[in-house]
Amino acid sequence: MNRRTYLQALTALFATTALGSCSQGSMERKEEKLSDKADKAATLLPGNASFDVPNIPEDNLNFYLVSDLGRNGYYEQKPIAELMGNLAEKIDLEFIVAAGDTHHFNGVASTQDPLWMTNYELVYSHPELMLDWFAINGNHEYRGNTQAVQDYSKVSRRWIAPARYYSKVFEAGENEALEIFFIDTPPLIDKYRKNTEKYPDAGKQNIEEQLKWLDKALSASKAKWKLVVGHHPIFADTSKSDTERKDMQERVKPILDKYGVDMYLCGHIHNFQHIKPAGSQVEYLVNSSGSLARKVNQTEGTQFCSPEAGFTLFSVNDNELTFFLYNSKGKILYQYSLKK
Repeated sequence: MNRRTYLQALTALFATTALGSCSQGSMERKEEKLSDKADKAATLLPGNASFDVPNIPEDNLNFYLVSDLGRNGYYEQKPIAELMGNLAEKIDLEFIVAAGDTHHFNGVASTQDPLWMTNYELVYSHPELMLDWFAINGNHEYRGNTQAVQDYSKVSRRWIAPARYYSKVFEAGENEALEIFFIDTPPLIDKYRKNTEKYPDAGKQNIEEQLKWLDKALSASKAKWKLVVGHHPIFADTSKSDTERKDMQERVKPILDKYGVDMYLCGHIHNFQHIKPAGSQVEYLVNSSGSLARKVNQTEGTQFCSPEAGFTLFSVNDNELTFFLYNSKGKILYQYSLKK
């Protein structure tokens, strides 16, 4: 049972147990909810007056993947945030995965840094986005106070960052589960570890400890669907240093292959890329920037790529995982399904 269905059932339970039948008050509340739904449908949506809404089964688990957000609302950040909220009104969205670089350019100084407001709270203020945001660090967070990214969980109810790397299990459909493994990629890349002046926290993290954790966590997982989320890509077309991807391929890819992970999700490159290298069981998705995108070309294994800014909607049930790549105008650029 999804979140919205659960809440509806709970409301009905309270209404009928109070007097044994529907009271006048409960009838009024139903009328208010219907009226509210009608008001939402009639509301003008400036900038996103029309957007694609996929036909999603009721019991699916739905969530967004976002990354590379923080531009203080500039470029396409605000229109995309508005679209995220408007689309969430049409589907049963459960949570949001924030795959790093929520804050450009030098991370945050503390949990009280004004950037928390200008990059995050005031931009993603739509009522339907008041959900759990499962967050990790990107390279820009590593230019600032990375501990503050975790500690902000104590400030904001919706910001979830219990550790630098962690996992979370979700119900997916009627009988199956999805487990997402959130990893901390900047410390896994030598270029960040060596640049102690710009990325002071990167070299302080233990590579082997994190990789052992990932291996053990994947080994113990009972979930049918397994996704690993990091900020940096393992495969991608980009002008960024090849050493980033080589380090990720050497350190992370063997673990993904060992346990048959379904997909590796990331950001960092500021464009959309769906890549499946020849012979790979793992599919790789680069999510675009939620504010300012960059050009992209095809590379080996490219299934789709786009230079548009946007976000990804995931929908998962017992036997199928589907993702939809959205641009800032609400158009689905590409969709893809895994079945098992």
